[in-house]
Amino acid sequence: MSDVKRVVLAYSGGLDTSVILKWLRETYNCEVVTFTADLGQGEELEPARAKAELMGVQPEHIFIDDLREEFVADYVFPMMRANALYEGLYLLGTSIARPLIAKRQIEIARAVGADAVSHGATGKGNDQVRFELGYYALAPDIKVIAPWREWDLTSRTRLIEYAEAHQIPVPKDKRGESPFSTDANLLHTSSEGKVLEDPWEEVPDYVYSRTDDPEKAPDAPEYITIDFERGDGVALNGEGVSPATLLTRLNELGKRHGIGRLDLVENRFVGMKSRGMYETPGGTIYHAGHRGIEQLTLDRGAAHLKDELAVRYAELIYNGFWFSPEREMLQAAIDHSQEKVAGTVRLKLYKGSASVVGRKSPNSLYSEKVVTFEDDQGAYDQRDAAGFIKLNALRLRLLGRRDQ
Repeated sequence: MSDVKRVVLAYSGGLDTSVILKWLRETYNCEVVTFTADLGQGEELEPARAKAELMGVQPEHIFIDDLREEFVADYVFPMMRANALYEGLYLLGTSIARPLIAKRQIEIARAVGADAVSHGATGKGNDQVRFELGYYALAPDIKVIAPWREWDLTSRTRLIEYAEAHQIPVPKDKRGESPFSTDANLLHTSSEGKVLEDPWEEVPDYVYSRTDDPEKAPDAPEYITIDFERGDGVALNGEGVSPATLLTRLNELGKRHGIGRLDLVENRFVGMKSRGMYETPGGTIYHAGHRGIEQLTLDRGAAHLKDELAVRYAELIYNGFWFSPEREMLQAAIDHSQEKVAGTVRLKLYKGSASVVGRKSPNSLYSEKVVTFEDDQGAYDQRDAAGFIKLNALRLRLLGRRDQ
């Protein structure tokens, strides 16, 4: 990569990426363009601009983009239409953010004439895969620089020593041993490492940042409604809102009621198991609501097939294949299933749980007349069940006769 002239760095302004900025210049003798994405992580991003300027990045080469609406509308909502859960539990909050960051990095690289992109993901995790699969799918010939796979700065101590040697400001909270690492966006916050590495030990209270303690949540439940159209949330408590606004408000509700905590030991794509703590307050409420409206509006065959596809879909997102043809094929099938998924869901929020307690839809397949225990006035002939059962039992009876 000796011919690298300009590189676009995914830049947070923190210790790691600030060291990477300097290291890229020293190692490749190249110009660095910084890109910071606002995905609703809840942090002030202007300090990242000031930090980049302090380190000599030209103002026109500092990109700070508000991607919150695009993130929810074009990434979170399509994923939620699938009801995707990795290994049956994880709502994929980190995974779904990476393709958008990668896409925007490539767009900036083209705009500024960069010949390389760089990220701060380590060589042990999933994010390196997610970023780089995105880069290569969108720009097959782009050069990718992953410092954690190249340099010898293998510890926090080494990073701080490098920063001090090159006059890179080190925040006071970075000088001590970090108890855990976090990643956040509008969908979730993830925490991993250090105090969480022993899967037998309960997650300490101080790790939680997005949810109040469910045991200390309000003693009275709160009821809300979410309106859906074509499988996407469009209103909260009857008020039409944008995708990012809806998720933001659901996060506030979920925080107050302690909803969305997950302690998980998962299988990383690179082969190891890791233990993480995820907080997805608004996403957990939204997921429950979406499944609630599907209960009324999806045919059994479509619903059951969709649940089978969701397992594969979730795995693709987790492993970084958002821009793959197979994900797009699955998305087309999932989106087709959502054409009649419309209506209103009522949820009860109470001490860590989000429970569907009511649902209604103009496209409902539920027939009270057919299902009632009272007189159905001929809507369903119970005698039809006898033939249905006998035909389904035929092979079982033949097997039974043979084996007796």
